[in-house]
Amino acid sequence: MNYQDMAALSLQGLPLDREQCHSVLHCPQDSILELLQAAFMVRKQYFGNKVILQLLINAKSGLCTEDCAYCSQSGPSEASIDRYPILDAEKIITGAFTAKSSHAKRYCIVASGIGPSQEELEHICQTVRRIRAEVDVEICTSLGLLSEGDAQRLKEAGVDRYNHNLNTSERFYPQICTTHNYKDRINTLQNARKAGLKLCCGALFGMGESDDDIIDLGLALREVGPDSIPVNFLHPIQGTSLEQAGGPTPLECLCILCLMRFLNPCTEIRVAGGRELRLRSLQPLLLYPANSVFVSGYLTTDGQSPKEAQQMIADMGFMVEEEAVDKVSAA
Repeated sequence: MNYQDMAALSLQGLPLDREQCHSVLHCPQDSILELLQAAFMVRKQYFGNKVILQLLINAKSGLCTEDCAYCSQSGPSEASIDRYPILDAEKIITGAFTAKSSHAKRYCIVASGIGPSQEELEHICQTVRRIRAEVDVEICTSLGLLSEGDAQRLKEAGVDRYNHNLNTSERFYPQICTTHNYKDRINTLQNARKAGLKLCCGALFGMGESDDDIIDLGLALREVGPDSIPVNFLHPIQGTSLEQAGGPTPLECLCILCLMRFLNPCTEIRVAGGRELRLRSLQPLLLYPANSVFVSGYLTTDGQSPKEAQQMIADMGFMVEEEAVDKVSAA
């Protein structure tokens, strides 16, 4: 397969066919640099040499009734993690200042559970108003399933975008979760978009899905059309149902990232959970297909520090993108 031709198709806004998608996922080792160069052609067209940093806070940990097989915070999980109710406003606001000082463009407030209670939602809204008044950083929230009315409250409080991942294909979804379904996630994304929120919607690879599931998910994300796609690679945690999962190799991770870039050419692609574990010494190469990374760790696992990420980005000849956002007064 000619990867340059695939890049040309992507730049024309055309999807790859399934045969081409499979060829990307099974790129021979001696062609991986050619594949990365082709993906970079697409990335460069829309994002130049800029890289966006994002930092998150685990604002509520564990205490979840859902049975997501990959998650250390799920109800069935026996993982040794911190479990606590939603953090007070001061701790969340301090995290926003940390994000800004780390040169992160975006700060993501995450809370475990099927969805926020009305009390939790009001607490988040009030806290977001304070952040927007004090810190010039974009705000993303990830709070589970959401009604259109609740999404509107977040929008009015000053939230810029809402994160809710599809995680895997619709076919494979029942294998990783039974307490809610794929369509519930689609409904939440639709509710957030109706409320005027930008969408952050991504994937989790390495849970036992097939190549066709990977392709189906990439195409589904293309159809959803989010503003950003976080690409996670499973970090198996002892005490979860997938603690023995193998996961993709570093080269396989790069192939997946290239496919996500070809299928979603003008969308921010952020390499998220598991990147340090799965990509290992090949982490710098992720910057060719992707244009964003998380720093300072994830929900219950550690990650690369902002300083280390900034050094990696500089060493590869890229630049951190940092834009101020307009402050808004509390409503």
